[in-house]
Amino acid sequence: MFGMEPVLCWGAVLLSLCAGADVRVRSCSEVRQAYSAKGFSLASVPYQEIAAKRLLYQSQGFMKRRKGEHLRICPQEYTCCTSEMEDKLSQQSKLEFESLVEETSHFVRATFVSWHRKFDEFFRELLKNAEKSLNDMFVNTYGMLYMQNTEVFQDLFTELKRYYTGGNVNLEEILNDFWARLLERMFQLINPQYHFSEDYLECVSKYTDQLKPFGDIPRKLKVQVTRALIAARTFVQGLTVGREVANRVSKISPNPGCIRALMKMLYCPYCRGLPSVRPCSNYCLNVMKGCLANQADLDIEWNLFIDAMLLVVDRLEGPFNIESVMGPIDVKISEAIVNMQENSVQVSGKVFLGCGQPKSPPLLRLSRSFSENNNVRFHPYTAEERPTTAAITSLDRLRTLWRTMQNAVIEIKDKLKVSKKLWSSLPHAICKEVRITGENPNEDKCWNGQTRARYLPEIMNDGLINQINNPEVDVDITRPDTFIRQQIMALRVITNKLKNAYNGNDVNFQDTSEETSGSGSGSGCTDDICPTEFDFITTEAPLFDSDRGEMDFSAGSQISQSHFTVLICVILVLQRQWR
Repeated sequence: MFGMEPVLCWGAVLLSLCAGADVRVRSCSEVRQAYSAKGFSLASVPYQEIAAKRLLYQSQGFMKRRKGEHLRICPQEYTCCTSEMEDKLSQQSKLEFESLVEETSHFVRATFVSWHRKFDEFFRELLKNAEKSLNDMFVNTYGMLYMQNTEVFQDLFTELKRYYTGGNVNLEEILNDFWARLLERMFQLINPQYHFSEDYLECVSKYTDQLKPFGDIPRKLKVQVTRALIAARTFVQGLTVGREVANRVSKISPNPGCIRALMKMLYCPYCRGLPSVRPCSNYCLNVMKGCLANQADLDIEWNLFIDAMLLVVDRLEGPFNIESVMGPIDVKISEAIVNMQENSVQVSGKVFLGCGQPKSPPLLRLSRSFSENNNVRFHPYTAEERPTTAAITSLDRLRTLWRTMQNAVIEIKDKLKVSKKLWSSLPHAICKEVRITGENPNEDKCWNGQTRARYLPEIMNDGLINQINNPEVDVDITRPDTFIRQQIMALRVITNKLKNAYNGNDVNFQDTSEETSGSGSGSGCTDDICPTEFDFITTEAPLFDSDRGEMDFSAGSQISQSHFTVLICVILVLQRQWR
């Protein structure tokens, strides 16, 4: 019996210790209520605090060991959390963080989405109605002459629309090709007594710029259309890129180190029986700056992108805005056609000198007298003379819409300015949320990561490199997020395009334009019909526009036109012999 006394003594001690432990145990009822409000089952939630270590307890007169809850993130003390609860709350903190980032950046994403739709719809409808307006006006004005050549104009608008929608199209080449084709058709109309081969017509179109048959309208229209369409297309592309970047960046999932920090900040108070205690503001900032370190690095490029967008917005308000250019394009082309007819004699004479005198086939000689008696006269058309068709009514509606859009331009400028510093300001925006830090945060009685007290560590600066000493989030500053870097590159590309668009340059075709702008050969002409550019200039009569010095000749030239004709024939004969 004597040997049993030590055992009884130790049992009494253990029972007394257990009894003492029960006195210190607090209720988890508040935690159960908060946990249930999150939509979780209460099956795994204890009624009272449990130890995070092994405890002894008595069951049916025997001492047994109960395995404590080994929490991986929250403090290893008495707790209202089981490991199952910690896992669920950890996942919940991840979902809430993702939702917060999406909601906080929602206003910017919504801005880009809604304004992209509005501007894109307007620009597309404007191009569509400009084409319909021209078609209706030209059918009414020129009748069959236009309808027989309608594909020239249809092709122009097809290419303009293809350019706007992102096609690999050179605007200058589109417009140059349009005027060259129009010159070919017009040249045949004003010289119906001749039959022109395709090679001859290509020779005619080759010298569109030198002849200036349409006056200065093609040059002015080229400047206006290119600047307007480049600005419109690039602006809409900028809205697209801004929308996509914002969407992608706002949906990046937090890494494991961030999830641990979020759990510790948002839900470890639950485990300590303090579900109503909110994180300290500075504590929240350090957690968010660590979790959003890569996003903050996007800020510099994002701000440059917004500045470039604001520059192009100015182009949408200025004299080269797309509505003021595309609206009256039908009238401008009509004026150019009238110009061509008024100068038809001079133009034909110069072409005959440059490309050779065409022959009139016997069957077509009668058309000369017919042309002289029944020559179709084109007349200038003004906007006031336009027929009141559905297309014009639609165009008027578009102009009303454009006035509304001009107000929208002012509004989007304000919204773009607000979106600057979006990514570096996210931590501050999130930590100001009432559901995170409370309505009136008390910095002395907030959750500091360990207990209810003031948060003492300093606040980190923005960006990945500044998180090397972040006390709350384990951030590897040597491994920048690849996805974020891809978005930075996307912003750099569109920012470059926007800056070029502001200056009236299409970045996709700068090199191409430079290479092709001086090309004077490759017209498809044979040496029998088309001379070289040098030959053409040396046999040219004075231009209508005398400031084009490369083709201007003195009226007092002592060499007659017949001498020039003989000279050309001699040169052509010599060329054949040299071959």
